[in-house]
Amino acid sequence: MADISIFTSLGLILTTLISVWVFFKASNHKKTLYGIIIWMLIVGVLGINGFYQKLGTFPPRFTLLLAPAILFILILFTNKKGKKFIDSLSLKYLIIVHSVRIPVEITLYHIFLGGLIPDLMTFEGYNYDIISGITAPIVYYFVFVKKIIGQKGLLLWNIVCLGLLINILVIAVLSAQTPFQQLAFDQPNIGVTYFPFVWLPTVIVPIVLFSHLASIRQLVVRKKAPNNV
Repeated sequence: MADISIFTSLGLILTTLISVWVFFKASNHKKTLYGIIIWMLIVGVLGINGFYQKLGTFPPRFTLLLAPAILFILILFTNKKGKKFIDSLSLKYLIIVHSVRIPVEITLYHIFLGGLIPDLMTFEGYNYDIISGITAPIVYYFVFVKKIIGQKGLLLWNIVCLGLLINILVIAVLSAQTPFQQLAFDQPNIGVTYFPFVWLPTVIVPIVLFSHLASIRQLVVRKKAPNNV
């Protein structure tokens, strides 16, 4: 791998563990924690063995970083047990978990400096996702502590931050070395195919994505008031 410091790698590992722990606190469900840990181990082993780095396969190995988790999220949102699980989650922790997007963006910047992702994927380019991380604890404070921001404000924040997440996901996919690459041909997105950075698209991003979708469901479909969660 390129010149990526051990501190950057350790930072991503720690950020992943924090993401998983906060999400576990949101669910308070041990089976959920065990399932994520098993998935982390599988992905980690594949990453260490270079599985995601292989080119010329069908489907492209890069798509397997995101597709399984996204498919699982879709299943949860389309069956009765999944919806029950979603509605049982703590909205407080679903907001707090987005704070991990601050160290994620710092990690991405260092991966860029190491030549493994394009600048488009950093806050120097078109990645504004760090805004979500910075505002998450602020929103939490004014919703659950001061109770100044209400349900509508929290819903708006989730929608905007979900848009920021989708923006960087599109950039990341279009910058990867796949048949549908459209961006960053001089410095493509290959960093997330290496361990431990494989945990970014396979663990952290799904947790963040799911947390937004679950929050939006609770706020819109279930009509739950934030201060009652």
